[in-house]
Amino acid sequence: MPNALAIESRSLSKSYGCLLAVDALDLSVAQGSFFGLLGRNGSGKTTTLHMLSTLVRPSAGQAWVGGYEVVRQPVAVRRAIGVVFQESALDRTLTVVENLRFAGALAGLSRRIARQRGEELLTLFDLTEKCHAPVSTLSGGLRRAVDIARGVLHRPRILILDEPTIGLDVINRRQIWRFLQRLRTEEGSTLMLSTHYMDEVEGCDEVVFMKGGKTIGQGRPAALVSGVASFILEIETETPALSIQELTPRFGEPLAEEGRLQFRILDRDFALSHLPAHLKHITRGIHLRRADLNDVYLWLNRPGA
Repeated sequence: MPNALAIESRSLSKSYGCLLAVDALDLSVAQGSFFGLLGRNGSGKTTTLHMLSTLVRPSAGQAWVGGYEVVRQPVAVRRAIGVVFQESALDRTLTVVENLRFAGALAGLSRRIARQRGEELLTLFDLTEKCHAPVSTLSGGLRRAVDIARGVLHRPRILILDEPTIGLDVINRRQIWRFLQRLRTEEGSTLMLSTHYMDEVEGCDEVVFMKGGKTIGQGRPAALVSGVASFILEIETETPALSIQELTPRFGEPLAEEGRLQFRILDRDFALSHLPAHLKHITRGIHLRRADLNDVYLWLNRPGA
């Protein structure tokens, strides 16, 4: 594995009986980068993260994390990474500080170092007043913050996060992302993230879209967006067939959903004035907006893609 890579996989696969959950996945994640995995439920994201963190043994292929092979050197991999999965790793019967002390012991930290780092993280997440509260009494946002604190207590070089902010409100999401950005800036950590929130991966260095265990799109967010469209033309109509007949020869097949059509516009100089004037008579509304990562997600997952 090249030294410049924090994570690499070659033809990484996982089968559960007849189900091929991950199919010959190739990944290259540079050290200190922010890497996103995107896809619907069941696309293979979580299984991929579980293989990279040594929780699940691959059926075929190879992967290296922090320079260590995940099958032959699992202990070394676990020392190099921090993990935050959808299911909390916290003991709900213990207090916040007890959970952090336990995590420090598992990571081989001395009591002094574990206490010092725990206090720093509690201050950072504004959890000092809750340090002696049982985890079971915390809100979902605070429990998630403790989960992340637990995952980074030993200052891992690589942090693997599976839907880290799912179910949290906007304020808690922003607080967690401020911390993760600080972790990258100050520690030079590599972040690998799976999420359903497109806004969370806009700052990624690279993203991979998965479907059926395979990669269906990969690249820098801006490049992926520009590859799909410059603009999205949205048309609301009670007679979609007429609009499709009028516009498909020019713009290609649209996405159609409940009286709304979305056409991809590649021309960066396009304007609504370029549309036929009579189109307004067969529609309820016409809107033009900039394409974004949500559109990449929708077009890559469209029927027949």
